Amino acid sequence: MSRLIVWRHGNTDWNAANRVQGQTDVPLNELGRDQARAAAPLLAALRPDAIVASDLSRAADTAAALAALTGLPVRTDARLRERHFGQWQGLHLTEVAARFPDEYARWRAGDPDPGAGLEPLHDLGERVGVALQEAAEAAAGGTVVIATHGGGSRQGIGHLLGWDNAVLRTVGSLANCHWTELRHDDVRGWQLRAHNVGLITAPVAVDAV
Repeated sequence: MSRLIVWRHGNTDWNAANRVQGQTDVPLNELGRDQARAAAPLLAALRPDAIVASDLSRAADTAAALAALTGLPVRTDARLRERHFGQWQGLHLTEVAARFPDEYARWRAGDPDPGAGLEPLHDLGERVGVALQEAAEAAAGGTVVIATHGGGSRQGIGHLLGWDNAVLRTVGSLANCHWTELRHDDVRGWQLRAHNVGLITAPVAVDAV
């Protein structure tokens, strides 16, 4: 049986300010670094066989806290990046709502392709899901920790589980430095075993930005 631990990165200043990050390379803040160091011993206790991370620094540096305890290298994969938020990247959500009211309303309503250059959810799920699958296959029968992003992780997990967007919208957002556990066997395929696991150190940041 293979196990995936899909781990959201620690807090950033843009998370705290409700500013849209997307694929902008925003670093962890002091809280985010503390969150990663606090979560790392819990994940190390799961005895991972491999660590993979998005190449954006907030995810790669989160993974580095676990690597420091386990001695495992961190392999980066650009396919694990957050959703690209097009014209919204760098804006506060209040600015998005004011400048792109129609697209913002569609996004809030769950439209998978609301416009303004946002990456369609189907494309996001396939991109991240394939990266998750390949990471699991590279350590077949083992445990892999994947450090990635809130929106990307949810869509990638949905791709593996075969869940559509209507189902995924009922799944709560991952808090910063919390994780989802998936397991795979040859009979039942991928199964969700746990979600939003971790230490409660701060409120949940706005999802998928």
